[in-house]
This record gives sequence, structure tokens and C-alpha cells, in this order.
Amino acid sequence: MSFYLIGHPLGHSCSPELHAYFGNEDYFLKDLAENELKSFVLKGDYDGLNVTIPFKRSVAAYMDVLSPRAAETGAVNTVVRTRDGRLMGDNTDIDGMEKLILSVGVELENRDVLILGTGGTAHTAAYLAARHHARQVRHVSRNGELNYQNIYELCRDAEVLINTTPVGMYPDLQDCPVDLERLQGIRAVIDVVYNPLRTALTEQARRRGIPHINGLRMLVEQARAAEQLFFAREITDEEADAAYEKLCRRHTNIVLIGMPGSGKTSVGRLLAAQSGRAFYDTDQMIVNACGMEIPAIFEQYGEAYFRGKEQEAVREAAGKQGVIIAVGGGAPIADVNKDMLRRNGRVYLLERALAQLDRSGRPLSSSAKVLEKMFEARMPHYLSLADQTVSNHESLEHCAQLIGEDFHAYASTGD
Repeated sequence: MSFYLIGHPLGHSCSPELHAYFGNEDYFLKDLAENELKSFVLKGDYDGLNVTIPFKRSVAAYMDVLSPRAAETGAVNTVVRTRDGRLMGDNTDIDGMEKLILSVGVELENRDVLILGTGGTAHTAAYLAARHHARQVRHVSRNGELNYQNIYELCRDAEVLINTTPVGMYPDLQDCPVDLERLQGIRAVIDVVYNPLRTALTEQARRRGIPHINGLRMLVEQARAAEQLFFAREITDEEADAAYEKLCRRHTNIVLIGMPGSGKTSVGRLLAAQSGRAFYDTDQMIVNACGMEIPAIFEQYGEAYFRGKEQEAVREAAGKQGVIIAVGGGAPIADVNKDMLRRNGRVYLLERALAQLDRSGRPLSSSAKVLEKMFEARMPHYLSLADQTVSNHESLEHCAQLIGEDFHAYASTGD
């Protein structure tokens, strides 16, 4: 038996990994161009399909039969080949999005719902909003009557925001579809994007204290519903929760910050060895890119040049998922670096007494007095970025253990 996810592009997808958690080892990615869609759907050798951007609406035309909810939404994300060879299209995104909405704790009844996008997932969101008796449902598009220019004037009363567009998805991690500061009525934000785990939109919501959620739970629940259609078997809540926890843990980075000499590289290497994850040290990435050690970079080119290279290294490392990242002591000072590190990472601040910090080979840590001033200047930045503070006053093994225990607990509950 064989199953595929079809769409374009698919480089970001973790669907094969997710379906394997549910016991389906024969699930693959099939990146298709628009002119290849019809031929593959009608003549391809497969037992079932999942469908993603940009084909959720166009694939419906090739189905022999549509489920009532797929017909009503006009969107298909799951295709099953029946025993008599017919193609049946369903929309399990409905299952996924309903779970997502429930997870953020928002009631849609009598709410003004604002949906960003007009594609298949947008119609799914509108279907659910109507089913949950939303007071008003409005779609925003780039060139429609309601668009990203007049939204702030026409949608001041919007209360629930659902983003169904790919804006902010990897690799465009800094992009954000709207400015929440200009939508003061928003009380909940639901973003179907799950790569990165923390989008620019959900970060805006976090800073404003607005309940928010990314699309990872939706991904899991729609896959659960699809697998039940593929194999006609029930997948329990416990199985779905376990898959969600594995996916969250697998795709969240562990980011280590702290003063120069606090042990970030050593602890990072130990965590990488214990977990089998890749390890990225942004200082070492800079050294590799420049072909010289950091003191030489400072001496020859100056600190501003180094910070530019540091930002490039942070952007590259932070775009990964499921890795260990150690960043230089000065990296968290820049807001752009903070934002990038948050996208896919849980951030740990390593604490160590100033007298224990290693100052060798560190151009900005020339003396104890300089180090103390640096500590006072940098600590507010560290604290504003860190999710957890971890003591590294004892052994590296103990520090790594504390991080591992916290990370496991975090991945079991989500953000």
C-alpha cells in the first residue's frame, strides 16, 4: 500500500514522520506542478492521498464522490480509493481545525471572526465558524473588497483572527500578515502555520497577552482523521496526544544563551551527544564562514562587522528544527536575533558565577571589571528572551539533565 501528500512546495512538510507515528510507514511526499495534478490523481498508483496548498480546491473536480462536508466547503484534503476503485474526497481539516480552536480556549459563538485568506483552509475555517454560530465571518484577501489595506478601518470590531495563509511560513520567518496593534478588538489568534512553531503573528499575540496557537495540533488531528479513513480503524486520543508530543519535541530547538564562558558550547555538545540532535554553535559558524578566529575578526574588521556575521549565523541556525543551538554572549542584544531564536526554539539561560566564567579568547571579556559591566548590560536582554534559567554552577552533566527534564515537560504540554 502507498499513501502520499501532494502539493507544492513540500520541503517543509513533516507529514511522513507524523503518519509513521500512527503506524503508517508507507507515506511519502509527492511535489507536483499544477499541470501534473490531474494525471497523478486520476492515474497514479496510490491507496490514499492527503492534499495541501495549492490543490485543496482544484482536486475536488477529479473526485467521483465528495463527502457532504467536502462538498459544502469546496475543499478536499484527503482522498481515499474505495474498494470499487472510485475516488472519495473528504475534508479532515475540519476535524483538525475544530480541535485547534478548542485548544486555544476560544468560543466562536456570537463572535466576529476574521479569516485571512480565501483558499481551501479559509473555507474550512468559515464552515466551522458558521457551525459554531459566529456572529459574523469575514474573509481578507490581497485584492478583494476587504483587503490588507482597509482591514484596519473596516474590521475594528473583529474578535477572533484565523490565519489560513502561508505568510510567515519557513523560510520567510519574519513576515507577518497583519499588525495586531491596529486590531485592538482581537481576543484570540489562530495561525495554521506550524513551521516555524512560533510565527511572527503568534509572537505579536504573545507580547500583547492574547491567547494564541499555531497549526501543529491541527496538523496532527487532520492526519489522525485521515488515517482513520485510510485504514478504517480508530485512533485514540492518547495516540493522538502522543503523536503531538513527539512532533513538538522533535521539531523544537533547544537554544542556549548566556554570558561568554558560561558553558553554552560544552553543554550544547553534551545535549547533542545525548539526544542525537545536530549542534550549531553560531560563534563557530562565524569562524568557519570568515576563515579566522573571533579575536582576529574583531581586530581586523571590528565589532560591527562581527555582529553582521553573527546575525547571518543566527538566522541560519534558527531556521532549523529539532537542533541544539548555542549563541554568542552578545547575540541576544539584537531584537532581530531574539525574534529569530524564538521562532522554533525553547530558550535556556545558563547561569554561572562571574568568577567562574572563562575569559580566554574573548575580545570583550578582557577583565573582571569589564565583565561585570557587560553582565549588567546584557542580563535584561537574556531574561527577556529566556523561557527558563538553568544553573551551570555544578557539572555539565547536571546542567544538561536540568534542561532535558524541563524540555520534556514543555514538549508534553505545548506552548
